[in-house]
Amino acid sequence: MATPPIPKTAPPGMPLTQGYPGNPLAPPVQRPLDQTQVLHRLIWAGLFIATLLFISPATVMLLFFGLLPSFVALITDRSDGKYAMFCVLGLNFSGLFPFLADLWFKTDSIDAATNILSDVFSLFIIYGAAGFGVMFYMVLPPVVTSLLSVMSQRRVAELRENQAKIVEEWGKGVTKAAEVVVGGGIAAP
Repeated sequence: MATPPIPKTAPPGMPLTQGYPGNPLAPPVQRPLDQTQVLHRLIWAGLFIATLLFISPATVMLLFFGLLPSFVALITDRSDGKYAMFCVLGLNFSGLFPFLADLWFKTDSIDAATNILSDVFSLFIIYGAAGFGVMFYMVLPPVVTSLLSVMSQRRVAELRENQAKIVEEWGKGVTKAAEVVVGGGIAAP
């Protein structure tokens, strides 16, 4: 059975950005994972963790207990992009990494990992960094929004100043807008 040819333009009455077969401008369609793909991913993740457990159980122990805030953020974040998880994970891992480096380059043993996890100051650094990640997630979006608002207001003020200069130079006739005809076309002034 032959497949129909892919159209080069949109069918009549359909905008180019709407999804139709072969439309290069349409956003990509995200298909949900089926059960076999999820199972394959879980198997690979399990093999990776089992291999890491065999190579360095102290590293796995430190990663598991050190990255608990990131796991909690992954479970509780309901947004599509998982932005809270990424903020927490980045700073949580940056707080955990110096202790991982000590574990890797000094003594890679369960006792060393237990000593790190039982030290209040190391836990304060690891979990405090994750707390800063939560703080960044909660505080930065309103700050960025207000900054963008101020920038756009400043741009509007600059454009109004430019408009006043043009009106002063060319006269009031420049400010007359094109009249819209009832049929949808634009009439000349």
